[in-house]
Amino acid sequence: MSSVENGPVTCAKPSRPISGGLEPTNTSHSDDDAGLEVYWETGDPENPRNWSAAYRSFIVGAVSVSSACAISYSTSYTPGIPGIKESFDISSDTVVLLGLTTYMLGLAFGCLVFASLSELYGRRPVYLITTLAFACSVIPVALARNIHTILVCRALGGFFGSATIAGGPGTINDVTSRRYRALAFSLWSLGAMTGPVIGPIFGGFVYQYLGWRWINWIILCWAGVSAVALFLSKETYEPAILRARARKQQEQTGDLRWWCRYDSPKVGWDLVRSHLVRPIIMAVCEPICLFWNLYVGVIYATLFLCFVGYPIAFQEHRGWPPGIAGLGYCGIGTGVVLAILSEPIFIRHIIASHPRDPCTGRIAPEASIFAVCLGAILSPMGEFWFSWTAVATTTTAQPSSAPTYTHWIYPILAGVPFGMGNTLIFIYSAHYLAGSYPIYAASAMAGNAMVRYVFAGALPLAGHRLYESWGIAWTGTLLGLVEVALIPIPIVFYRYGWWVRRRSALSRDLVGL
Repeated sequence: MSSVENGPVTCAKPSRPISGGLEPTNTSHSDDDAGLEVYWETGDPENPRNWSAAYRSFIVGAVSVSSACAISYSTSYTPGIPGIKESFDISSDTVVLLGLTTYMLGLAFGCLVFASLSELYGRRPVYLITTLAFACSVIPVALARNIHTILVCRALGGFFGSATIAGGPGTINDVTSRRYRALAFSLWSLGAMTGPVIGPIFGGFVYQYLGWRWINWIILCWAGVSAVALFLSKETYEPAILRARARKQQEQTGDLRWWCRYDSPKVGWDLVRSHLVRPIIMAVCEPICLFWNLYVGVIYATLFLCFVGYPIAFQEHRGWPPGIAGLGYCGIGTGVVLAILSEPIFIRHIIASHPRDPCTGRIAPEASIFAVCLGAILSPMGEFWFSWTAVATTTTAQPSSAPTYTHWIYPILAGVPFGMGNTLIFIYSAHYLAGSYPIYAASAMAGNAMVRYVFAGALPLAGHRLYESWGIAWTGTLLGLVEVALIPIPIVFYRYGWWVRRRSALSRDLVGL
């Protein structure tokens, strides 16, 4: 399935190996200045990949906890919607659901901005500033006296909370080797993917016993823990570290000729603009990004439509209280955990057995797409399963007689393949994008995040009306058929992704093809 099987290719490798496949941005220095270049020494203690495994795991965990907090804040909002409607005397579900939409749009725009800034100024300062700002944005929501305050402040919360979500894949790329990158992505995704499930579970119980405002206070405490963990994490972005080291050498020696390969000839607004525009350019002009953004966006939107469909199935139809209804998401959460556990058990071995790229000598990024293909089958399977087990099996014309439903375990179990499929798609599509664009992993993922959060924010607005008009069974069937129709995307990239990468100037240059 790799280029090994498709004839010879031309390879142009860089003269000096570059950590993680990062591409130099400064090639203007003469040979006389070569001795003044700052780069990684063998076993360099400042190189993030030489840090202890325990500390690198802590960094991945810190980013994962922060990402889970931001994502949980999006979905923990939905259990409290009845309380918000009552507090502000609002009759329309759509108006209150705008709180979810504005938050997701904030995430979309924030991912675009902060992924670029993390590649410009480094991960750590961006993470710290945005996490504190996110915490501050939660307070007005908890104290809100009208729906307008909630909508505006949740949009700001989504904007600032997006930084670790957008930069997380880049951080993982910074601290892990290719051999363990999929495992690290899985550990980070434990937070990013369980966040949407954790939100309605704890949100349901908190709303039921303490009220909707306390959901925000708990998120505020969570954000505080995230800020402390990120404060204890060091900078991981190689260009930022080497640029800082070069500046330090200039200050200590008074010789301004000290430089690193990531010094940019651009300054000021030109430099900022190039970093902010890059994710959009990559999302539109790079075929890899274009198709994967579309695919992941649709899959993620179906996941968020569950936060409309599940309350209808368990609260409205079966009459469960908010806390117990939130436990309906345990099936999805179990699928998420199973997907993560599958990485060391068998997916890692399948990826390792993939033919190596003849140019780089490494396993081709397309090896990761095998897991996406598996997830592409599991996700619609779970969607169909839930759709036809969550509905009433018998109805009656007598108003006093309740309809009969299948046992509650069946629609919950349907979440297992659905959650596992979604997680496999999310983790290994991110792995593929990071492998295709190493130094610009954060920008590639920012464009991907922007699309999926726009989709996830827009579709739930129509979701409630869709479920009311078509019913759970046929709405779920429609969504499952859409997912089935998109299965060819990962299959085609698994087979011909090498060909697409070699016709992408950006991807080809970054990995030295």
